[in-house]
Amino acid sequence: MTTRSALTHSLNTQHSTVAVLGLGYVGLPLAVACAEAGFSTIGIDINHNRVQSLRDGITGLPDLPNERLRGELQAGRLRVEHEMHALAEVDAVLICVPTPLNKTKEPDLSYVVNALRSVREHLHSPMLVVLESTTYPGFTREVALPLLEESGLTCGTDFCLAFSPERTDPGNQTFQVGNTPKIVGGITETCTDATRALYGQLIDTVHVVSSTDTAEMVKLLENTFRAVNIGLVNEVALMCRHLNIDTWEVIEAAKTKPFGFMPFYPGPGLGGHCIPIDPLYLSWKLRSHNYTARFIELAQTINASMPQFVVNMVGDGLNSQKKPLSGAKITILGVSYKPNVGDTRESPALEIMGLLARSGATVTYSDPLVETLQVDGQQYSHVGLVTAIEQCDAVVIATHHSDTDWALVVEKAPLIIDTRNATAHLPLTEAQRAKVWRL
Repeated sequence: MTTRSALTHSLNTQHSTVAVLGLGYVGLPLAVACAEAGFSTIGIDINHNRVQSLRDGITGLPDLPNERLRGELQAGRLRVEHEMHALAEVDAVLICVPTPLNKTKEPDLSYVVNALRSVREHLHSPMLVVLESTTYPGFTREVALPLLEESGLTCGTDFCLAFSPERTDPGNQTFQVGNTPKIVGGITETCTDATRALYGQLIDTVHVVSSTDTAEMVKLLENTFRAVNIGLVNEVALMCRHLNIDTWEVIEAAKTKPFGFMPFYPGPGLGGHCIPIDPLYLSWKLRSHNYTARFIELAQTINASMPQFVVNMVGDGLNSQKKPLSGAKITILGVSYKPNVGDTRESPALEIMGLLARSGATVTYSDPLVETLQVDGQQYSHVGLVTAIEQCDAVVIATHHSDTDWALVVEKAPLIIDTRNATAHLPLTEAQRAKVWRL
C-alpha cells in the first residue's frame, strides 16, 4: 500500500490523529465532532486563557454544550494544546483561524499564513492539510501550496492539501457540523480523496468540487448571496420609509408567493465573521483582474449606511417628542451581531453606539451575553434591562435576543426604535404604537 493510499485508508477507518488549529466558533465544534467520530483529536489554540477554559470543560458556545466537550476530554479522544509541536504527531490538520479585514477593508490573511508556516515546520509524509478559513479564490493554490512545499515535500505525493469552507452558523441548534453538507476541493485527485475520507466519517454529506479555487468560490458565493439580498431589502426599507409603507408588512405579504421569492429582512447593518467580510474578499481579488464587483460594492455601501440611518431615526423620534439628540440618554438593546450569541464581531450595534456618542448622546447598553465592550476607546458595561429602559429617553433594539421581555420594553421605554421587528407580535395600544418606530 502506498503512503497516499495508506493515509486515505487510515482516515476512512478513524485510525488517524487529527489536529484542529483555532478553537473558536468554527474549530471547536469541528474538533469535538472529530473526536466523537472516533478520531484521536488535538485542538490547538494560541490563546492560553482559551485553552485553559476548554481544558476545564467550558465551551463558551451556545450551540455546543459543555457536556459534549467534557465527554470527549474524559474519554481521552480529545486534548487541548497551545503549542504547535503537537502537529508532529498528527495525520491531518484542519485550519480554522480567523481571516478578518484590516482597517482599510482589505483581507488580513496573517492568521492563516502564520498557521500554514507552523504546519510547514511539522509537515511530514503522509499528512493531510485542509484550509477551512475563508480566503479568496486561488489562495490555496497560489499561497498555501508553495508555502508548504518549501518544506521539500511534494503535494499529492508526500502530503495532501485541500480547501473545505466552513459553514458554521453560531447559535443554530438545527444545522451543526454533522448534518451540514461539506464542500471539498483538493489540489490533486489524491488530495480530494483523502479529504473526502476524513469528512465522510463525521459529516452526513460530502460534496466534491473540481478544484480548491472552486471550493473557495462556493464559500464566497454563499455569503455574497446573503449580503447582496440583505442590501436589497435594506434599500427597500429605505424606500418604504420615504413612501410611508410598512416594510415588514410588504415582506410578509411577498413571502406568501410559493415560488420565485425568498424572504430576507432589513436590519441596522451587517455583523459577524462571514457576511460583512467574505464578499469583500471576492471584490478585492477581482480588482487584480481589472474587474469591479458592482453588486457587491453597492450592497456594501447600502449595508454600511444602515447604522447612520438608525441614528437618524433616533433623532427623528426624539424630535417628535420635542427632545434633542444631543444630551439624550439612549439605550441599545442587544449588542452582539445576531440573536442569542455573545459575539460582537462587526456588530452594527457598535457603530450605532459610536455615532450616537459622537452626536452628543449618553449611550448605555443592555445585553446579558456581553458583559463589557469598548467602542471608540470608551469602555461600556452591561446594564440590567429594567434599569436601562427606565433611565433613558429612547431605546434602540439592535439585536433581538429571544429571552428579552419585549412587553416590558414597550411598557416602560418612552421611545423605541425597533430595527428587528421584535415588537411586531405584541398587541399594542394606540399610545404604544405611537412610540414604536420600526425600520
